[in-house]
Amino acid sequence: MKAQLYDLKGNKKKEIELPAVFNSKVREDIVMKYYEASKFAERHPYAPNREAGKRHSASGTISHRRHMWKGHYGKGISRIPRKTMWRRGTQFFWVGAEVASTRGGRRAHPPKIDRRVRKINKKEFILALNSAFASTANEAFIQKRYASLSKLNNKFPIIIESVSSIKTKDLIALLKSIFGDISHLALKTKSVRSGKGKLRGRKYKSNAGVLLIKSSTENIKMKGIDIKSVKEIKISDLYPLGRLTIYTEKALEELGSRK
Repeated sequence: MKAQLYDLKGNKKKEIELPAVFNSKVREDIVMKYYEASKFAERHPYAPNREAGKRHSASGTISHRRHMWKGHYGKGISRIPRKTMWRRGTQFFWVGAEVASTRGGRRAHPPKIDRRVRKINKKEFILALNSAFASTANEAFIQKRYASLSKLNNKFPIIIESVSSIKTKDLIALLKSIFGDISHLALKTKSVRSGKGKLRGRKYKSNAGVLLIKSSTENIKMKGIDIKSVKEIKISDLYPLGRLTIYTEKALEELGSRK
């Protein structure tokens, strides 16, 4: 399988042979399985203190038998645990405590830190990652992800010359030259969300933009797009399948030698 190599001006230079990973069969089921597993693994565990809402003297079952010290017989109150606020002789003033229905009590069903991590086989992980890379060269998956694309003017994946560093303005000019009419999909755009979502912690919405995959020796930095080395790539970077992706020439060599 071959792809077009572009120079840093956006001009077509030559066709180069792609690594065997781009010929892999795209297994959507395995990719989704690993994506869900990685999503749970990366989630930050959170839970309340184990003793939260339980630091009271109220505990155990309240007795309703006759002639029992501190008994509730004849009081017309429920059997929930109660703590004593004051006492006058044999008369007590209690308030409910400890249980979830009371003020200052524990939570009914709090999140637990003790959770099982979803595991996935090493061979399935490699298969999922290879499928994700192969989808970046598959026009069917690219059009499926980007519904606004009626046709693709470029042949994917897009390969550019390797550079040690590049200025932001030159990189933007390169993207606009390569993508042309669909350059609005290549660059990240951020806008204020309409509706009540602004009040609920999701004020802004943005597109993913293009993903630039470089080698570990290249130094490319830019805020408008995602830039990652071959070793840093995760399934979440390429999912849903068919993301617009640019590879550097050195990144392809590193990808071909990856085991």
